[in-house]
Amino acid sequence: MKPLFSLQSPISSLDASSIEDTAIIRSATSTGVRMEDGSVLPALMLAGDTPLIDAIRLVQQAAAAPLPILLIAPTHPGDAYKLIAFSQLFAALAEIAGNQSKLLETMLTTVSEAITIVDKENRVLYWNESAEKIYEISRTDVVGTSLETHFSSESIRLIDALSHGTSVQRVYHVPRPDRHVLINSAPIYRDEEIIGAISIEQDITELVRLNEELADTTAHLHTLKQEMNRFQAADDPFYMIKGHSAAVQSAIQSARKVAQTDATVLLYGESGVGKELFAQAIHQASKRHDKPFIAINCGAIPAALFESELFGYQGGAFTGAEKKGKPGKLELAHEGTLFLDEVGELPLELQVKLLRALQERQFYRVGGTEPIRVNTRIIAATNRQLEAMVAEGRFREDLYYRLHVFSIEIPSLRERREDIPELVQIFLQEYATTQNQPVPRMLPEVMQPLLHFHWPGNIRQLRNVMERLFILQENGVISAEHLPHSIRLQQSEPTPAFSFTTAEPAPMPAFTEMAGKKHDAQERERIIAALDRTYGNKKAAAELLGMSRGTLYNKMRKHGIDPEH
Repeated sequence: MKPLFSLQSPISSLDASSIEDTAIIRSATSTGVRMEDGSVLPALMLAGDTPLIDAIRLVQQAAAAPLPILLIAPTHPGDAYKLIAFSQLFAALAEIAGNQSKLLETMLTTVSEAITIVDKENRVLYWNESAEKIYEISRTDVVGTSLETHFSSESIRLIDALSHGTSVQRVYHVPRPDRHVLINSAPIYRDEEIIGAISIEQDITELVRLNEELADTTAHLHTLKQEMNRFQAADDPFYMIKGHSAAVQSAIQSARKVAQTDATVLLYGESGVGKELFAQAIHQASKRHDKPFIAINCGAIPAALFESELFGYQGGAFTGAEKKGKPGKLELAHEGTLFLDEVGELPLELQVKLLRALQERQFYRVGGTEPIRVNTRIIAATNRQLEAMVAEGRFREDLYYRLHVFSIEIPSLRERREDIPELVQIFLQEYATTQNQPVPRMLPEVMQPLLHFHWPGNIRQLRNVMERLFILQENGVISAEHLPHSIRLQQSEPTPAFSFTTAEPAPMPAFTEMAGKKHDAQERERIIAALDRTYGNKKAAAELLGMSRGTLYNKMRKHGIDPEH
């Protein structure tokens, strides 16, 4: 017989002896088996696929005395009946109990998460090695005792599971001042009655520590940038935003105007266009310029940590916690500016908490009971079409209008191609200064593909490409062969000629039929990609592609793209 681990195993898995059909005695009301000595024992007829747990219940319900033996009906016609003694059933139960105990013991030892199992009185039944390491409490000290002996009742999530049947998934928690965990907890039910609860806790203390170090380093960099900005261009905080095209100058002009107010600003723009530069410039040009500028990337922080990052946590709410706790970014930005980058990445449940804090200008730390009032200006940024997300139910409408007091569209690099030569020289100068080398000379054929390239990564991508060219230069000269393969592929396509006194490109030169087909195929791919990225929003896709909506519809018809795409 194979080892048994589950009470759901079929009863036919037990070793049973075959008997002849003539040994079975049946009547209208009962079934029995005639033994070799002539005695007749009561029998309980069961199907071969009856689970062991059901067989036990049926035996318990049987009124016959002594307890019936088990008679297993044949699975196929012509097969013999099988007989199982009641002692065999109990032996199987003992084996299953022992195997399950070993299975549970192995599982608790193997997993890296801390596992706690309590009974309905909140007494600890299981406390694995990971829990010992995380909380530095040995198993012998905690098993058999109440959790409240070792933790304050406010920090025990299992109490909610026992009292209210509440389950939680990946909830951020600080059970001790030096420990940060994600909790999964649930009640243990049997026949609709709670008989205990289980908690599985993932230690994220190191992740939180690294995140705090990153936040501190980022804050220090922002402070240095602010000092540098005040030193280098106290009269113009927007000097870091380079370019003289009409598109970028229009965005700068709007930013200058709104900077003088305390209005909430929403910056729209693709990844890499410089949204944070605009946010910093608006802060430096405002009356809050001598107060903190705090940035938080809503898409880079795990959802479970975002609440504590934004609102902080109250150390005094937990056993042995520091009295001062940890302030959140919203509190640190008091009287200054909080920059919410990639705000479109926020999960819906966090959008609710952010909205409440913005509306009431107060919030509670995680674990805190006292409201903290703040006077903080909000600048948000996104590369998503929030209006489309609102329509699809993926972004709260009330939060959208709360953030959308004053919006600024930051142009993509392909909408300001006339700025590329200036940016190229600026980046080369930066790298030359950093490396203490002369600025390399760029051959004329290098600028043509740079002007024509689509630049999906915008200025950030251009900066990276220029760093690559600076590294690959030979004898102070950058040639076309140093360009990345993706940019060199487009050299056969037509290159726009620009008049640097206007934002409008001059007509494109003629090109060969092969180049034209290649251009059409790539243009079709770009349009489909833009439609996919904006979830079919034609206006947003047109803006993303740098064309009017009418032009977009014409090109969709030209390339046979479904209008409902």
